[in-house]
Amino acid sequence: MPTTVELIRHKRDGGELSAADIATLVAGYTQGHIPDYQMAAFLMAAFLRGMTQAETRALTEAMLHSGEVVDFSHLPQAKVDKHSTGGVGDKTSLALAPIVAAAGVAVPMISGRGLGHTGGTLDKLETIPGFRTDLPLSTFRRLVEQIGAALIGQTREIAPADKKLYALRDVTGTVESIPLITASIMSKKLAEGIDALVLDVKFGSGAFMKTRTEAQALADSLTATGEAMGKRVQALLTDMNQPLGWAVGNALEVIEAQQLLRGEQLTGRFADLTFELAGYMLWLGRVAASVAEGQTLARNLVTSGKALEKWQAIIEAQGGDPRVAEDDRRLPQPAHEAIVRAPQAGIVTAMDTQAIGQAAVLLGAGRLTLDAIIDPAVGFRMEVELGAPVAAGDALVRVYYNAAHTVPEVEQRLLAAITITPN
Repeated sequence: MPTTVELIRHKRDGGELSAADIATLVAGYTQGHIPDYQMAAFLMAAFLRGMTQAETRALTEAMLHSGEVVDFSHLPQAKVDKHSTGGVGDKTSLALAPIVAAAGVAVPMISGRGLGHTGGTLDKLETIPGFRTDLPLSTFRRLVEQIGAALIGQTREIAPADKKLYALRDVTGTVESIPLITASIMSKKLAEGIDALVLDVKFGSGAFMKTRTEAQALADSLTATGEAMGKRVQALLTDMNQPLGWAVGNALEVIEAQQLLRGEQLTGRFADLTFELAGYMLWLGRVAASVAEGQTLARNLVTSGKALEKWQAIIEAQGGDPRVAEDDRRLPQPAHEAIVRAPQAGIVTAMDTQAIGQAAVLLGAGRLTLDAIIDPAVGFRMEVELGAPVAAGDALVRVYYNAAHTVPEVEQRLLAAITITPN
């Protein structure tokens, strides 16, 4: 067997590693036999030289099998999940899980926390009083079997290599590598025991992939890797040049998702994307003959109240207060509100969505440091979309806050992030 140094050199010089070589590296690092400095050297070599599709698949498989892979093969229904590459105001998972589960498709969903300027599904769920996302895998399995869905965080048993490697990539400047991103995403998702996966790959000012070309390359890599490992995979490229929906902030985004589930908000960018993703999930889950039929089924499940009932069942099963589903006032509430107003008349022609997300973090809706405590109640209500006409003094953003000292800088950042062009 080649040594670790020989493998690093081979990749550094542009060579292709075998599946056995990659498995050796991943196992050695996960078990503590390969030190951080050697794995960091390998990651940089892979970052600079790239990895073939075969190497990407091998890395995904090695990371996947570094821990436990959930087995739902005994369940008769299809198992389908959705993954988003991250954005601002993206709360589709909160609505998709109950909609798709209400149709009879199992949804085993392992989600993450906020990363940088993007929000995290776990942080949103934990604004619901009592809701637990730190469930053991045994409970995760039972809930998927009994109610058809569960939404939890990554456990120590799931892809431990990914958790260790991601932390190292974060501090070695090797995050923005499509093969490494692919292996990180797919190792966690395939460990859920799914049959199919819908990928929401975002591009634009609020996404990690800024251009459509970059997003397409990532979507192609994710899809090819999933299909090579026997899964049905569909990727959508979606716009993140403005926040998705009106809500930015944890409890606020739960409220917007629940408005959809209650049938109160069935139009607009958030609703449209949610039903499109649901259509693909139901089609891949083989309860709809086409994506269009899946979208119609998803809307019917909302208007009939069945999706809301499933949402209440999920909340109750994970320790939360199911009354939240019909009463948003049971969620954390902000103490104060401020309004950012248009300084001039014109048309909203651009938004720096990443800057909007960073302003929400500064307000307390995300983490400036690893150990920071999130304020679940704070955030923004976006009052305008791209292309909207505004008059001087019109509301652009409503800021919901508790800590007044953060508001002046937040307001300045929001004004700088929204471009108004005179008519």
